Amino acid sequence: MRYAAIDIGSNAVRLLIADIIGQKDQYNFKKTTLLRVPLRLGDDAFIHQEISPRKAESLVKTMKAFRELMDVYNVEDYIACATSAMRDARNGADIVAEVKKNGINIDIIEGAKEAEIIYNSHWDNKMEKDKVYLYIDVGGGSTELSLFANGILVNSRSFNLGTIRILDNQDKAETWDELKEWVRSNTHMYKQVIGIGTGGNINKLARLSNEKLDKPLSYAKLKAVYDHLSSFSLKERIMLLGLNEDRADVIIPASEIFLTIMKHGRLKQIIVPRVGLVDGVIRTLINRNLVK
Repeated sequence: MRYAAIDIGSNAVRLLIADIIGQKDQYNFKKTTLLRVPLRLGDDAFIHQEISPRKAESLVKTMKAFRELMDVYNVEDYIACATSAMRDARNGADIVAEVKKNGINIDIIEGAKEAEIIYNSHWDNKMEKDKVYLYIDVGGGSTELSLFANGILVNSRSFNLGTIRILDNQDKAETWDELKEWVRSNTHMYKQVIGIGTGGNINKLARLSNEKLDKPLSYAKLKAVYDHLSSFSLKERIMLLGLNEDRADVIIPASEIFLTIMKHGRLKQIIVPRVGLVDGVIRTLINRNLVK
């Protein structure tokens, strides 16, 4: 059995094809193919509130290629989600209609739904019931926060604050203030809150810190990696540090968002399971089709 997940984000578009393994209610998945195309839809959406014809055409071509790949891999079911950039774009619905002609239905999801899918990944089964966790997903256009205590979702919020917005100077001071206040007011009553960070940037930051898979990343270690990266120019981060061009710029504002949240929530460490929206989508498909 094989499922697929498509994430149309503000920075990149991803396709994950996964084989489903297990039986009865004990299902898991093995990643077969993961493709990432850096379209940067957010550059258009956040500045002009519209996806340009050139990028719209690139997105349609990408979705057509994904459709053909899913057919070749004999994918049985899929979900395609579009997030912040497509939410903000006036012509988002028109692009969805055009993509549908090529056999892919896209759901433009709200921030709350995005957060729900993200924490639907396998980590929700690994949380210790007596601890408090703050899920943090930093994307190109938005940041999703979800607080869990005693294994129960306490509060969730999506903020229009993301890496592409910051790079394009489309972030607002009041949004930063709202983020800080939400984090403080929702965490101050707990003695300890553990962060769970998702998204491509925190995954890369964890690798750069040389921390092992799933080992918590401390605030001090994250700050040290951020300071190190900030000491290089964009060109140097690409040429000397070997970062991809579409990662070398966004990793700086992503670090700033994570550090801000950790500081105001008094989070001493953050777990980086190295999963993202596409992982949550596969889990959603399993729950929809297989779990009774």
